[in-house]
Amino acid sequence: MGRVADKVALVTGGAKGLGLATAKRLFEEGATVVVTDLDEAEVAAAAAAIDPSGEKVVSYRQDVTDEAGWDSLTTTIVDRFGKLDVVVNNAGVAASRTVEEETLETWRWLMAVNLDAVFLGTKAAIAVMKDNGGGSIVNLSSIEGIIGDPGLAAYNASKGGVRIFSKSAALHCAKSGYGIRVNTVHPGFVWTPMVEAYAEEQDAELDDVTQALMAAHPIGRMGRPEEIANAVLYLASDESSFSTGSEIVVDGGYTAQ
Repeated sequence: MGRVADKVALVTGGAKGLGLATAKRLFEEGATVVVTDLDEAEVAAAAAAIDPSGEKVVSYRQDVTDEAGWDSLTTTIVDRFGKLDVVVNNAGVAASRTVEEETLETWRWLMAVNLDAVFLGTKAAIAVMKDNGGGSIVNLSSIEGIIGDPGLAAYNASKGGVRIFSKSAALHCAKSGYGIRVNTVHPGFVWTPMVEAYAEEQDAELDDVTQALMAAHPIGRMGRPEEIANAVLYLASDESSFSTGSEIVVDGGYTAQ
């Protein structure tokens, strides 16, 4: 216990899935956690489920694609808690289409949430962390940011962008002496609402798609949200003080094949 004690963390997309699991793990290990999501009621309920007292987990509505909103949120967090030590850029969306099927409208929507928002969140985090002793920024990419998938053209592009952008930001922060580390986490398929929606979009029976996804991981199953949250916890903690510009792949062997 206490691996992130006394730290203040922000987790975007925290109402469900990986964001919710991450917020819970950070709270369990001693952090004060701010969770945000586009659905104000849903994220408020998520925060209350983690910490019914409302003292250590608080929620805000956030559109992660809104630059002014980022500046307002980080200012609010620092004013309320005195600092911001950890930012987890987790919010994301998916679209299951090939390059021929994809539309420019959906491409731009997906890039705005998956990539533009990571840029905005990283930039906003640096602005408040660099004069406050540093911090840790954890950006959620994916195995789809490392390997290609014919049916995930836009998603591949966005997650690959998160991967290499984070390395650039990490080098900038390191060379500037900010004490800010920037790393990425690359989950395999985890049974979250996003993956469930992906499975339902496929032209096959849901059970068959689920079995195929499980079989695609040499370990023989999909991941659990808490397994991804544990990787984020490590990067958020001081245990990873020598890690920056790195990537943690948590995929049951998917990319080792």
